[in-house]
Amino acid sequence: MKDQIIQVERVFDASIKNVWRALTEKELMKKWYFDLAEFEPVLGFKFEFYGGHEEGIQYKHLCEITEVIPGLKLTYSWRYEGYSGNSYVSFELFEENEKTRLKLTHTGIASFPSDIPDFAIHNFAEGWNQIINQSLKEFLENNPS
Repeated sequence: MKDQIIQVERVFDASIKNVWRALTEKELMKKWYFDLAEFEPVLGFKFEFYGGHEEGIQYKHLCEITEVIPGLKLTYSWRYEGYSGNSYVSFELFEENEKTRLKLTHTGIASFPSDIPDFAIHNFAEGWNQIINQSLKEFLENNPS
């Protein structure tokens, strides 16, 4: 099965330092992403959270950090408890004229069960676009430091 890859890129009027903090500090993450019990940007660190459509099933996400380049790149596995499949989410940061370009890449989505509508590619695309282009954007604009 051909893998389906999602990429979302956005330039934020924020420093790499501030974007990195938003991606890696759990107290900041809960303001725009998910409310994680624990999070550390350390290779091998495992974390979990619940998420899904507001009116639908809340899936337990099981994640493990697989790559960390401080201030530049964070990658972690992304799978669901009780379901087959494993994918990877990567956040890469690039400085551009005193701003920061974030490139999110989510690969391995085709490994999830194809008979579950919540795991359809368009739901991941919609979710990541909302998270990056609305939630993170608003967070960074309203919390400049």
